[in-house]
Amino acid sequence: MPQPAPDNPSASSTDLAERLRSLLLLVVSGLAFVMFVVVALTLLTSLKLPGKPGWAEAVLVFLTATATIISLAGHLPVQQVLLAAGIIAGIGGLAHGLAAATAIPFGPIQFIDTGPRLFGYLAWPMPVIWVIVVLNSRGVARLILRPWRKTRRYGFWLLGMTATLAVLFDLALEPFASQTRKFWLWLPTKLPVTWFDAPITNLVGWILVVLLILAFATPCLINKRQRPRVSTPDYHPLIVWLLSVALFGLGAFSHGIWLAGAFSAGIGLLAGAFALRGARW
Repeated sequence: MPQPAPDNPSASSTDLAERLRSLLLLVVSGLAFVMFVVVALTLLTSLKLPGKPGWAEAVLVFLTATATIISLAGHLPVQQVLLAAGIIAGIGGLAHGLAAATAIPFGPIQFIDTGPRLFGYLAWPMPVIWVIVVLNSRGVARLILRPWRKTRRYGFWLLGMTATLAVLFDLALEPFASQTRKFWLWLPTKLPVTWFDAPITNLVGWILVVLLILAFATPCLINKRQRPRVSTPDYHPLIVWLLSVALFGLGAFSHGIWLAGAFSAGIGLLAGAFALRGARW
């Protein structure tokens, strides 16, 4: 009688690892959504959480970054994802630490109630926030540009779209962080143009730093494994990006900052529409 072919232990272990990753992503994303709801309730109601103010936002930031990394690990080797996250956190954190100490490159910023400081200047959540912003902005950019993913200039368009979405994310974040939650403040400058106290140099600084980050991190974010001919769109970055912007908008509307709230709603609708349109291709 013919003997059954032995199971492939390598394939079995890979399948088990993918199942564990999916389960872990579901758990962490679920916890992040719970914290999202908690933070939203503190914005919309008189709910007061026990403990030091800001802990719920800190937990939300940590869980969101963790879920982002776990999600990306479903498309890339874990070591590449962790290296990319380290590069993003290192360069972004260094840039904000330098700004807190010297006002370069973003402008004169002071972190107020954000917990322990790294090297005496940098608020610890900032490197983690950079990971959330860059990786999820790149994920949304990939959805938007999906119809053109096989063109010769796709890589350059992806860099530009990622930088644009990251800057839009920051423009929505600034009123939430500096006006609604008072996590940091901007000191006055002689520049006439500001966005809720953030000087125009903050916009320029974000563009330059995001492009610098992408120059170093992009090689880690390229899938060198053999890919299927028909790829499935990944909606996780879009969900994270839209929910984050929605939270910023809720914070603005709850404090009567109508322009910031309308801006968050507008960019959320536009990014969501273009991403969903691109994902159908």
